[in-house]
Amino acid sequence: MAGSDTSSHELGNLTSVKGVEAKETRIFVEGEPHSEVVSKNEHYDNDQLARLGKKQVLRRNFGFMTILGFSCTILITWEAVTVLFAQGLNNGGTAGLIYSFIFVWAGNFSVFTTMSELVSMAPTSGGQYHWVAMLAPRSCSKFLSYLTGWLTVGGWQGSVASSALLTGNMILGMTSLNNESFVPQLWQGTLLFWVILLFAVFVNTLVSSALPKFEGLILILHVLGFFAILIPLVTLGPHGDAKEIFNGWVNNGGWQSQGLSFMVGMMGNAFAFVGTDAAFHMSEETVNPSVVVPRSILLSLVINGACGFAMLVAMVFCMGNFDDAISSGPGMLGFPHMYIFQQATNSTAGATVMSAIIMILGACATVGMLASTSRVFWSFARDRGLPFWGTLSKVDSRTTVPIWAVTVTSIISVLLSLINVGSAVAFLNVTSLSISCLYASYLIAAVLLLYRRTTKGFSLPDASDLPAIANTTGAELVWGPFHLPGAFGIANNVLTICYLIVVGFFSFWPPVSNPPPDVMNYDIVVTGFLVIFSVLYYLFWAKKEYNGPVVER
Repeated sequence: MAGSDTSSHELGNLTSVKGVEAKETRIFVEGEPHSEVVSKNEHYDNDQLARLGKKQVLRRNFGFMTILGFSCTILITWEAVTVLFAQGLNNGGTAGLIYSFIFVWAGNFSVFTTMSELVSMAPTSGGQYHWVAMLAPRSCSKFLSYLTGWLTVGGWQGSVASSALLTGNMILGMTSLNNESFVPQLWQGTLLFWVILLFAVFVNTLVSSALPKFEGLILILHVLGFFAILIPLVTLGPHGDAKEIFNGWVNNGGWQSQGLSFMVGMMGNAFAFVGTDAAFHMSEETVNPSVVVPRSILLSLVINGACGFAMLVAMVFCMGNFDDAISSGPGMLGFPHMYIFQQATNSTAGATVMSAIIMILGACATVGMLASTSRVFWSFARDRGLPFWGTLSKVDSRTTVPIWAVTVTSIISVLLSLINVGSAVAFLNVTSLSISCLYASYLIAAVLLLYRRTTKGFSLPDASDLPAIANTTGAELVWGPFHLPGAFGIANNVLTICYLIVVGFFSFWPPVSNPPPDVMNYDIVVTGFLVIFSVLYYLFWAKKEYNGPVVER
């Protein structure tokens, strides 16, 4: 266990790393990818990746500010809260929405503090499945790593598909806002899905070198857009009674207790934080990722959480007659916030502009989600975890982008979108893997980290052996620069596990106690299918080829 007696062995305290001075490293932490300092110290990142058994094939374009923008604009918490806050009103009410947001926000801080310890140890695009291979007992590390890889791939594939559809449907919502006679069709949402996805593919392939600058610019829009919506909403909109809002509990789902209703209604807020691990999978494209990635993730949680909470409070205070909002044209599509904007500003044009800001940021979030999803595909294929891994693991020599992984991810998303033509409910259930699969992958990694922490699993080598020791399967494990030592780290690790179990469990619950088929939550069926498929594929085929993260020579 890392404590005062082992701190000298932690990477963050090394005086030199293969000739790279600590002073240079500290400057390097703050540098952006285009700086001279980075070019002088580029071999440090390459050596760190080599210690993890991987070759540097992707270009390190992201510095601290650009990866922070990437993290913030994928999370888009305040935007998601604005769109999805209605989900918690039937289960929990206004009080439940506010208090569950605080619970989810605190829980995510615990989870991603734990995950940041892991990315600081082993900053690779593989993320969770690579860490599981490092941490698990040798007898089961291969299988657990493989299962975690499929859960991560499935969770991110569901995220990018649901983001593209939600954004496309917002365009239909704005059309309905401006034309009350407009009757949206499912196929129109699917076509707009394709347009949003095509935009994401364009940015990720043809202009991929501009992705970091693009994310930095979107971070500015993310912050300015927050104030552009918040200020007119709270200034012009109706104001509710504070006592009623902070004590307004509702149980319209027919659950046995208000507490159970609260837990079911919490899922909208949980979804608003999906995608926090996006920066993990861009680690091999980030300068000094063992320091920069944990910082960017935790700061993005501060920024997005604060903005999300402020926007949530503003929405519940200024929503006016919510029944009217739900029965409006946009409300029937699941976007009552558009009607609330219209009533607050007394202007359809003003409401359209405010809604368009959220829609644009949603489209930009899809760009980042496609990038992260393709990196997970590419990394898992590189380690022979996916069918056709030889093709999926190829990187374009000109752009240094895994073009095949981007293509396959996009094709799968398009195929999934065809389900929406027949049934929007079926599509939403297929793409609901976002919470269940990603949370399951975090849980496996967190449990194994706690196991290694409490059973002397971290056997730190002599300082003279560092850093030529790999955080790969069967190797010694070395804490990274970001690390919670001693009992504090163990306590946070336990909180992480408890939170993930609770949210993961309730992600399978329907919104009402006796749901009809069209309201039933089939997430457990979809997640179960993915797990069963991955296990069977492993037993009959993949175990012959997959041996955990491959050590590249």
